[in-house]
Amino acid sequence: MNNVELLTVNTIRILSAEAVQKANSGHPGLPMGAAPMAYTLWARSMKHNPANPDWDDRDRFILSAGHGSMLIYSLLHLFGYGLTIDDLKNFRQLDSLTPGHPEYGHTRGVEITTGPLGQGLANAVGMAIAEAYLAEKFNRPGYPVVDHYTYVLAGDGCMMEGVASEAASLAGTLGLGKLIVLYDSNNITIEGSTDLAFCEDVRKRFEAYGWHTLFVEDGTSIDDIDAAIRAAKAVKDKPSLIEIKTQIGYGSPKQGMASAHGEPLGADNLLAAKKTLGWDYSEEFHVPDEVKAHMEQIREMGRKAEEEWNRMMEAYRKEYPELAAEWEAWKEKDYSEGLLDDEGFWSYDSKANATRNSSGEVLNRLAARIPNLIGGSADLAPSNKSVMKDRGDFSKEDRSGSNLHFGVREHAMAAIANGMAAHGRLKPYVATFFVFTDYMKPSMRLSAMMKLPVTYILTHDSIGVGEDGPTHQPVEHLAALRSIPNIIVFRPCDAKETAAGWYTAMSRKSTPTALVLTRQNLPQLEMTGKDALRGAYVILDPGKKPEIILMASGSEVHLVLEAGKQLMERGIAVRVVSMPSWELFEEQDEAYRESVLPSDVEKRLAVEAGASFGWHKYTGLQGDIISIDRFGESAPAGLLFKKYGFTVENVTERALKLLGK
Repeated sequence: MNNVELLTVNTIRILSAEAVQKANSGHPGLPMGAAPMAYTLWARSMKHNPANPDWDDRDRFILSAGHGSMLIYSLLHLFGYGLTIDDLKNFRQLDSLTPGHPEYGHTRGVEITTGPLGQGLANAVGMAIAEAYLAEKFNRPGYPVVDHYTYVLAGDGCMMEGVASEAASLAGTLGLGKLIVLYDSNNITIEGSTDLAFCEDVRKRFEAYGWHTLFVEDGTSIDDIDAAIRAAKAVKDKPSLIEIKTQIGYGSPKQGMASAHGEPLGADNLLAAKKTLGWDYSEEFHVPDEVKAHMEQIREMGRKAEEEWNRMMEAYRKEYPELAAEWEAWKEKDYSEGLLDDEGFWSYDSKANATRNSSGEVLNRLAARIPNLIGGSADLAPSNKSVMKDRGDFSKEDRSGSNLHFGVREHAMAAIANGMAAHGRLKPYVATFFVFTDYMKPSMRLSAMMKLPVTYILTHDSIGVGEDGPTHQPVEHLAALRSIPNIIVFRPCDAKETAAGWYTAMSRKSTPTALVLTRQNLPQLEMTGKDALRGAYVILDPGKKPEIILMASGSEVHLVLEAGKQLMERGIAVRVVSMPSWELFEEQDEAYRESVLPSDVEKRLAVEAGASFGWHKYTGLQGDIISIDRFGESAPAGLLFKKYGFTVENVTERALKLLGK
């Protein structure tokens, strides 16, 4: 390590501590302790061009320990990604580019939103899968179109989280050799020493997962860290974990103390740290000229690296024009175009069928026309109907398959899908039983927050699960997903509505979609179809002002339709509305919403085999809801639906009661 490198490391430390101090909020400890490893990676190992943060073949860096966000902001400023000193001064302030935790799509150079610990490591597994899959597809001898690493900086907290363990286990199984984790091992958490709750040998655990592990005893030694990263890159068939021993809050009076983790150092301690680190500059947020010159040299290396790649791509386009065209198409083309007018896509057998089966059929129709579709299930593919035929399985031995086997790892599965989506050029989907969204909701929430169009196939959607009982019967889950901003929840009633759900998922650019599907067979209804894309639509109408509106989603639509027909035979003017997606309905203009649910019709009955929470928005004070506001029980599905009132007879009776008849 030369003098300018040490000065750069200390610049990272001081900028980070000063920003936290100015904000009077944040985490100075990690940036001060991990600055040497971060600098080493970004300056000596990582392939990146700050002038073009979107370069396709850049190495990806993920700060899984997102609370140490000032570390990445200091790096982004020094390496020339566009963050200014004023941006650093506005750390954690309203509308700043330097929020408390890194946010994807908000700050140039941030590859993924991190903060919930362990998520970033799991996201990185998704990025490494994407790199391996795309490399197998597009690389040719002499043309490494896709040849980059995914690096993670993770802390003790990440190593404790289950999502990281799930993902690490899968990464080892898949032999993702271009995934390298720098483990900031400082033995400190908010509560104190990690010995309070965490005393295992992390390297041995990762070795058991099938990882290559290394150890750097001196976390201040740039040369030792650099050597470890080089050794990790030399191992091609295993992901690598490099444990690097550091001191949290390095250089300050709080060095090695829990109090350095999540609160400002304090003015006196910051001054003491500057003295200890030999920081002789009186101006706050100062970047020495030597550091600026050094950074310019490194930026020039990045520019040259991309220029070399661009020259290679020019030759690739000439020698492999079809592959090159497909490379661009996977990034830019909307493969859902044309589906809306493709009548074959909207035509299905009239035989009763479960919407999970219909989903499997739709998925395979899409797989035939969307080449970058990739995904799989958490060990439930036969039940989820989530396998793409003739597309092969992605494995350690075969990177060409686009069916993924996640194992029983729901949380990591969703986080991995986020990583694949953020990496680019792929359209990921994942599948499990609906009830297990309890295990994956944090990652689904991040899909929505990052505006990543991940598709979630969620089967066995209600008490229709039957004999498996209340542990496997989702009740409150529709309400839980609907409460997440920026996610489309789509619960179709038959094959055509299922196609509408899939079309929605494939055509959305900045919204994840949850397809909520039945295990039990449902009738195919003549009046369903593309109108489902509007979220709610009329499937039975009296031709005059209705006296009552019956509405439902999914498996209950045929019940309200039959009840509506029976009520109309009794001379009652009934409108029946299928409502597969509240979110899509709310996106429609007011005139359309009023045309479906006219405000002057106050007698409304909603029917859904889930919690009533949220339906009151559509039923109003004069309406009623047939729902399940309790846990189910173990019994055949038909008996459960009857017991809980999901019958044509009960719908009819409750409608008449509403009407006072």
